[in-house]
Amino acid sequence: MSAALAGCTGPFPATPGSPLASDIQTSAGSALTREQVVAAMRRADLVLLGEVHDNPHHHRERAALLKALADRRPTVVFEQFPRAANAALASPVADDLDAWLDRTGFDRKGWAWPLHRPLVDAALAAGLPLRGGNLARDEARQIARQGANAAPPDLAAALAQPLPAAAASALDQALIDGHCGQLPTAAVPRMRDAQAARDAAMADALLRALADGASSAVLIAGNGHVRRDHGVPLWLARRAPKAAVLSVGFLERDADGGAPPAADMGAYDIVWFTPRQPRADPCAGFTMPLRSAPAAR
Repeated sequence: MSAALAGCTGPFPATPGSPLASDIQTSAGSALTREQVVAAMRRADLVLLGEVHDNPHHHRERAALLKALADRRPTVVFEQFPRAANAALASPVADDLDAWLDRTGFDRKGWAWPLHRPLVDAALAAGLPLRGGNLARDEARQIARQGANAAPPDLAAALAQPLPAAAASALDQALIDGHCGQLPTAAVPRMRDAQAARDAAMADALLRALADGASSAVLIAGNGHVRRDHGVPLWLARRAPKAAVLSVGFLERDADGGAPPAADMGAYDIVWFTPRQPRADPCAGFTMPLRSAPAAR
């Protein structure tokens, strides 16, 4: 259990007026209120907030959490912005958010803007420092084609230490599933390298924020990146083992109320359930491109 979560276990009542609050749990299944989640976040050095990218519930809930932390002035690191965007992210928005997004290199189509607007609005309204955490698309693509040796030089030392066997196996399966079972076996190790490089880059962005004087930092990223078994927390533990890290997975319940597998529940310190976003089967009609970078998760 994360040190930031200590003292927050046990059967707790739902927050009045908040229909989803009773569906927040520790990885062990103990209920939590929103207030307890915020308290745990305030004790952490680094908070990792996951998402299913197309679920608007997740973006609204996390925007509210950012507002609750605003007085701590955490640096907010976004998977959705590349690392090279930091100067643009620090530039004034004025009255033209679209122009500001263009300066950052934000991929509106790829991220289905304005899905993430509640988070961007919350961070900007509070005047929180923003940073990009992701590799540039061409960097990830090059690693997916050539392997870890093609990683940016500042990540080479971290990536020289391979993932533990269990973590590599879990990540491999996630990548295969994410490509609808069509990922060629020979491509899996390179795809793993690219995903690991993304995670290492986000971990680096968080730690740089602390080194630059931030009281804390928050990562906004897909659930796959905030998993403790093979995501950003693994890289943080290697570089900053004493940092208090809190990982929150935002998961979906099936229409019948069913929860994800226990292995997914246990990958986070806290799991926050929301309704499932209606969507077509992503694998229906999917054909694996001949050459592609790993999908962000």
